[in-house]
Amino acid sequence: MSQENNYRLLDSAIASIDIDAERAWRFLDSIPEPVPKSLKGRVAEYYSTKALVHDEYNQYSKFHQSNILALKYAVEEENFCIAGQASLDLHTDKYLVAEDTTDSRYLDQAKKYFEKCDDKYLALQIEEMQSYYKSLDGKFEESNAIILDKIDYYKSISNEVGYYYMFANYLLASNYLQLKNLEKAHKYFNELKALKNNPSILPYNQKSFLASLDMYFAETYYEKSIMDSTFHYLQSASRNSKYMAGDVLQDYYKLSASAYKEANDLEKFTIYIDSLVNYEDKLFINNVDASFDINKNLLDAESELHDQKKDKALVIRIVFFLLGLVIVVSLIYLFLYGKHRSKLKTIKKKATDLSYLKSNNEQLAVKIHGLEEYIKNLKKEVRDIASVKCLDHQKLKIKELYTNLHVNSSTILDKGDSHLELINDLNIDFFKKINSLYPELNKSEVIICYYVLMGFSNKEISVFLNTTIRSVESRRYRISKKIDFDKKETTLVEHLRKTFKETLHSAI
Repeated sequence: MSQENNYRLLDSAIASIDIDAERAWRFLDSIPEPVPKSLKGRVAEYYSTKALVHDEYNQYSKFHQSNILALKYAVEEENFCIAGQASLDLHTDKYLVAEDTTDSRYLDQAKKYFEKCDDKYLALQIEEMQSYYKSLDGKFEESNAIILDKIDYYKSISNEVGYYYMFANYLLASNYLQLKNLEKAHKYFNELKALKNNPSILPYNQKSFLASLDMYFAETYYEKSIMDSTFHYLQSASRNSKYMAGDVLQDYYKLSASAYKEANDLEKFTIYIDSLVNYEDKLFINNVDASFDINKNLLDAESELHDQKKDKALVIRIVFFLLGLVIVVSLIYLFLYGKHRSKLKTIKKKATDLSYLKSNNEQLAVKIHGLEEYIKNLKKEVRDIASVKCLDHQKLKIKELYTNLHVNSSTILDKGDSHLELINDLNIDFFKKINSLYPELNKSEVIICYYVLMGFSNKEISVFLNTTIRSVESRRYRISKKIDFDKKETTLVEHLRKTFKETLHSAI
């Protein structure tokens, strides 16, 4: 196959990426190996496009790996636009996934490469991402200040390149929702909707932002128990569900299930539980496939490193260590997935049984009867843990208990009084004091404070609460906003430890 034909396959993949990711992947897969020989001078474009496909399928490890290769070849080919974009994606990946907010190496690289790029607008991504980071840190007003300072400029170039104005309105709308300013949130949401016919904006991108904002509005009204508005925005979000990011789609299924359960529509509740199970099945398969592909890439890397380095033994040790690490992670994932699926099937069966009940009172009576032995056994296990004298051993046992509870807590215990009661059995004084000091915190925020004080990471908390890491981060920042302490001098963890050290020795 000629190199010209390989270039045509790459161009077709680039043209398809925002329309049909699967089609783009087929074009990329048709390019013969080794890619550096098949696409001389355009290897960076290949890996940059590949990264976009992996991002579409929520294959985060492969997205990161492709961006590393895109950056490597972009520097060699002096393609500074791709080098800047890959550097910015790697910085964002490190900031959001690895939760490393201090390392600015990739961000500094992005600024340097964008200065050499012939696209004068690409550098605007940096300031918008800095606003996005502020939003993730819970600094919504600071985030808005960055955007509002440039909003007129973004609007002035929207006919030429509308993405930046679109993203600016998305950030403003989501930030004002967090600030409880619904009027301004609707204002910028409507501005985003008005960009529908802008020829410089890809419909895929706009629909993705619209779906996310519909979800945020639905969550806001669900928290206020305004169910008509909740269902309105859920229905609106459903029209763009195929454009949702992976974590947003998961939240959509969970919120829909919770809303219909509260409305006593058990048939639709079951449908959304099934959708959640099917989605997580698909996500699991993608992750397993990604693990095998990473293994293959690591083996290929072994061959390449073998030619470049004299120390063959060191290369082999590194590669097999990484292979072993991937295998261990895959086994852990398989184990956790099996437990998770089994519990979801149990919940589904209970939901089906409940559909035959004739009234809300009968539903409640049956549910309480079915939970009596379950809660009794859990309380016994809690008392056993509380009697353990070794603090480290006690913490380990608590973590094991919460891991077993993370699905049941969201569907059986309804994240309500029963869940809080189980935790209260371990440290009653802590919950009495925090409710007294900070009555503005809701029950889920109080539970997150307890997890934080126990020393659990955001990732562990997300498992316990059956939610996303990003959702936990957002809640932690809302907690920090509600609790009055000097945020420049101390962190939330330090403040909690100082405030509750006398009532919760075992957690500290």
